[in-house]
Amino acid sequence: MIRVIVADDHAVVRHGLHQLLETAPDIEVVAVAADGEEAVALVGEHLPDVVLMDLHMPVMHGIEATRRIVTGHPEVRVVILTSFGDEARILEALDAGARGYLLKHVEPDALIDAVRAVDAGEAPLDPRAGRVLLDRQRARSVVTDLSQREREVLTLVTEGLANKQVARRLGISERTVKAHLTNVFQRIKVTDRVQAAIWAREHLR
Repeated sequence: MIRVIVADDHAVVRHGLHQLLETAPDIEVVAVAADGEEAVALVGEHLPDVVLMDLHMPVMHGIEATRRIVTGHPEVRVVILTSFGDEARILEALDAGARGYLLKHVEPDALIDAVRAVDAGEAPLDPRAGRVLLDRQRARSVVTDLSQREREVLTLVTEGLANKQVARRLGISERTVKAHLTNVFQRIKVTDRVQAAIWAREHLR
């Protein structure tokens, strides 16, 4: 039996999810929570297999609740179920330790399958979340492919330095700086310094 906790601040949604999940013979809803803080407490009390977690909730939002649950009970699998599909929230939730990310327009049968999948060790992702994760993996691959010098040039450009200043700082010619930037722009698929700076802030650590 897969033991589940549902966390959502809307009573109608909580009730609907509870009823839906209980139609599955292998799933039991052991508790429901109206906010993230309550979800964390209930996980400690019931030690479920899976938590369906909304993001936007009072008292404690879903991402912080996910982080605390995963830290305190790493065996508990959290699946985000939300109406927010923007890249920042997806990445933040996955970085917090969520094993899956679904949007609330998911079909009922697909949601039940997702609970079973995450309990089996899989990572159910809405296609939008999957694309975001794939894009980040690709970006990390690009970062790895950049040479040390290319990273240095890109970092200094991000700080607002002109090519001549970058050249002076690194002890190389301005022409070499331009060559490095041309290569970098091609690899990260941008066309100007502003776009490159934005990319660097997001992907260089």
